[in-house]
Amino acid sequence: MVDLTERKRAESQARETERRYRAVQLELEHANRVATVGQLSASIAHEVNQPLSGVITNAETGLLWLKIEPPELQEALGAFNRVVRDGRRASEIVNRIRALVKKEPPRIDRFAINEAILEVIALTHGETTKNGVTVRTRLAERLPLVEGDRVQLQQVVLNLIINAVEAMTGVSEGSRELSISTEEAKSEGVLVSVADTGPGLTAAKLERLFEAFHTTKPGGLGMGLVICRSIIEALGGRLWATANAPRGAIFQFTMPA
Repeated sequence: MVDLTERKRAESQARETERRYRAVQLELEHANRVATVGQLSASIAHEVNQPLSGVITNAETGLLWLKIEPPELQEALGAFNRVVRDGRRASEIVNRIRALVKKEPPRIDRFAINEAILEVIALTHGETTKNGVTVRTRLAERLPLVEGDRVQLQQVVLNLIINAVEAMTGVSEGSRELSISTEEAKSEGVLVSVADTGPGLTAAKLERLFEAFHTTKPGGLGMGLVICRSIIEALGGRLWATANAPRGAIFQFTMPA
């Protein structure tokens, strides 16, 4: 006879510790998403304002076409179709934001990674434009679907884009270019690259890049990249950084297909 009480108690404690650790991890991920979206609040407000202004202008135009004698129905119809188009555009922006800040447990789905990335690029359009950053994409066609939580994946891409834009704001000479690409990585699913033309990464910076609480940003917490790496690793991929040539940095990660 073997007394298994102590072993069972230890196993139970280990499971409880793991559960609590994961709960804290999810809280940190959510807090990071909310903070990052908060950084974009001015740009997002501008992005939403544009289609809403279009809605008002086209609605007023449509009413004017209907008031004249005889009413110009085709012109009015065109104006109201533009109202619908702009209303949907504003709704899409709001829905993307809601998906990012909503507090929900991770969902494992299969989804098209290019679509998820394009949504984040659209969300950050105001920020890149405001900072004079040119965004270039090279998204491979016919990629396999990736498996994981779509919102978590978008959180990683969002963090990498914002970091790249912030890095390039200090660049006074040369162009500010953000290049985002995807390609199939035969052994690892899909490879995503986010490259910038910022000041780059020294060997010392690379060594501490994914270290918790290490940051070079004024007021930064030093948790963004740590959270990004933990998300990617939990999804079965890996995240790393290298120097870009002639200047800047490249962040790459893989996602299982």
